[in-house]
Amino acid sequence: MAEPAYRTISDVAALVGVPHHVLRFWETKFPAIAPLKRGGNRRYYRPEDVAVITTVARLLHAEGYTIKGAQKLLAAGVDPGLAKPSAVVAVAAPPPTEPELFADAGLPVAALAAIRNDLAAGLAAARAL
Repeated sequence: MAEPAYRTISDVAALVGVPHHVLRFWETKFPAIAPLKRGGNRRYYRPEDVAVITTVARLLHAEGYTIKGAQKLLAAGVDPGLAKPSAVVAVAAPPPTEPELFADAGLPVAALAAIRNDLAAGLAAARAL
């Protein structure tokens, strides 16, 4: 049987095992949860909403994250289908070059490099004692 295009709040609450008011609260804390609202303020959740809700439920209830922690993970792009959020790999920026590091110091790069070399030589001499 195919998954329904839209689910009611009762269906989703039963699916993740939380009361209706918890889902409504999560809507205020997680912008990715944005159900369609019809007449009488009835909520209809799309499959994308259900995926985010199940991820939030797993993070909060099974893995012990706080709401802020879950918000940070979701903002960082945790895929709702991942088994563990630790599988997300952060891509670091390349390390800055020496001219970029020393640009704010107000000293010429050559002078700072000479100071660094003098300190390294002093440290080596101290270790030799």
